Parts: sequence; C-alpha cells; structure tokens
Amino acid sequence: MLDALARTARSRAQLAQLLARKGYPDRVVEPVLDRLEGVGLVNDAALARDLVATRHGERGLSRRAVVADLVRRGIEADLAAEAAAAISADAEEEAATGLARRRLAATQGLDRAVRLRRAVGALARRGYDPHTAAEIVARELDAER
Repeated sequence: MLDALARTARSRAQLAQLLARKGYPDRVVEPVLDRLEGVGLVNDAALARDLVATRHGERGLSRRAVVADLVRRGIEADLAAEAAAAISADAEEEAATGLARRRLAATQGLDRAVRLRRAVGALARRGYDPHTAAEIVARELDAER
C-alpha cells in the first residue's frame, strides 16, 4: 500500500478499495487508514486542493467537472465543493476562452457552424455549461473577424 502512495497521492476511499481488493478485512483496514491520516500520509483535503489546481489549471476543466472528478476519486462531496470553490468565475471563464481559442485555431478554414459545434463540444466535454460554452465560442468567432 505504501508503494501505491509513493506512485501517486490517493484518497482514503481509494486506499480502502485497494486494500479491500487485496482481501484485507475492514477491521484491519480502518485502523491502518486512521494511522496513515494521523501521520499525514493520507490527507483528502490536501489531495482535493492539489487536484483542483491540476485539473483546472493544467487541463482547463470546469468547476463542475473538477468536483465530479474528486467525488469519483472518493473525496466527500462537501470537501470537493469546498476545494473547487477556489476556482473563481473569472478563472473559469478565462480557461474556457483559452480552450475555445485553441479549438478554433485548429479548425481554421472550416465552415463557421462546424467550428462552433466542435469548439462548443470540446468545452462541454470539459464540463462547461453548453449555453456558456456557446456564448464564449460565438464571442471568439466574432472577435476573429
């Protein structure tokens, strides 16, 4: 289990699943996880903050997609939402605008409707609201003229 932590940070729930798959009973797993938390090797709050920074900052995921990713990793929903609150509306719009610009640059020469559809789809796959994504892409398309 320590080698699993050495490779990448994991949530308490992920480690519990790993140990359960290896056949350890809950009466053994819980005290071990408590001890790892006690010495700071498992910290869901710190993991959530780190994942928010990488998922939003590097991959451009929306706040909603970041929360979903954290919950999927076993971080409690309220802790995930608290960590994702660090993403401001301005930062989220800036990330979406950057993604839209990159997608539009890759589709130069295509019909406007095709470019719009592809860019909105790219933003939607990263968790942005379709209405907001359409507004941002349309604004960037208009700015190209």
